[in-house]
Amino acid sequence: METENLQALLTPEGQSLLAELRDYAPGDELALATRLRRDHPAELVSAALAQARLRQRAEAKFGDDARRMYFTPNGVEQSTRRSVAEWRARRFAALGVRRLADLCCGIGGDAVALAREGIAVLAVDRDPAACAAAAANAAALGLSGLIEVRCADVAEIDVTGYDAVFTDPARRTTKGRVFDPEAYSPPLSWAIEAGRRTPVGALKIAPGIPHDLVPEDAEAEWVSDHGDVKEAVLWFGTKAADRHRATLLPHDRTLTGGDLPDPPAGPVGRYLYEPDGAVIRAHLVAEVAREVGGRLIDPMIAYVTSDRLVATRYAHAYELTDVLPFNVKKLRSLLRERGVGTVVIKKRGLSMTPEELRHKLKPQGPHSVTVILSRVGDGHLMMLARPVSTG
Repeated sequence: METENLQALLTPEGQSLLAELRDYAPGDELALATRLRRDHPAELVSAALAQARLRQRAEAKFGDDARRMYFTPNGVEQSTRRSVAEWRARRFAALGVRRLADLCCGIGGDAVALAREGIAVLAVDRDPAACAAAAANAAALGLSGLIEVRCADVAEIDVTGYDAVFTDPARRTTKGRVFDPEAYSPPLSWAIEAGRRTPVGALKIAPGIPHDLVPEDAEAEWVSDHGDVKEAVLWFGTKAADRHRATLLPHDRTLTGGDLPDPPAGPVGRYLYEPDGAVIRAHLVAEVAREVGGRLIDPMIAYVTSDRLVATRYAHAYELTDVLPFNVKKLRSLLRERGVGTVVIKKRGLSMTPEELRHKLKPQGPHSVTVILSRVGDGHLMMLARPVSTG
């Protein structure tokens, strides 16, 4: 989205077009565009349709706010999910932050969440289109009084006097995702130093960051939303006793630790616990194993097993009905005998994808089952299970 297109959409005519496209169906776009171009400039109609498409895509991240916000294509892809941004904003507020510099702010999703917590935000980005969208979003959501948008190189920003810095480096280029942290824009090393310049700092990074890249003075937090790991954040100045944290949204469940030794491996018991992805990324599986009095089924696999059902908020529990060596033919026969047509497949340590296995099983019938596949030692197990609630 070019800045000029956004400015045109902010005019009364542009606003009228966006209102008309609020609930449009993509399948009707050609006929709708033809009709609208009879009364409006073709470029404005194209800009409004493009923005309407972006808003529909953004609803998965921003909910109802997306209907009032303005987006760039990159902004939709790279913005923080609203639930995650709100969690981080609550953490900043709890740490006493009242003035914050949001570096690499993009279209302003994090700035909005921070401002809603009463934090005054300086939102900085070098992309003029992103800055225009951030300013428009602050106005559209009634937060202009708390969000100042500045189009500049973040390296030139003086953060003296701010309580906190939040940096969200770009991890994509026109060629795709960037895996080398020093190829982030700005580089990881620069962003780490930025996080140390104020009493509190936070740096958003990819969830797969190696633990040996986490600085000794940082607290590393992995965040999942509905079981899907969304990001990792390096925090500075939190004075946290534990360096590793896993946060599970939407229930604000947080597990800390990281100092326990790896639990022992042992035979598969009656129950299997699958830790949340954020727990696994944060290397806190040992904390879950201690909580449920369990053991690993293999030293290198993040499945915990126990002979009893124990309440835990950090793992999904399954009661096992069958534990057998993995064999597709045997599994297909079992499912056919039991009339299983719905199969939820989970796996660790196998190259076969759930889709490939489901195609080979050809399940049919009224019943359902969870099939858990795992490497154990030099072999592989298949475990038939049903999910159970632990409260």
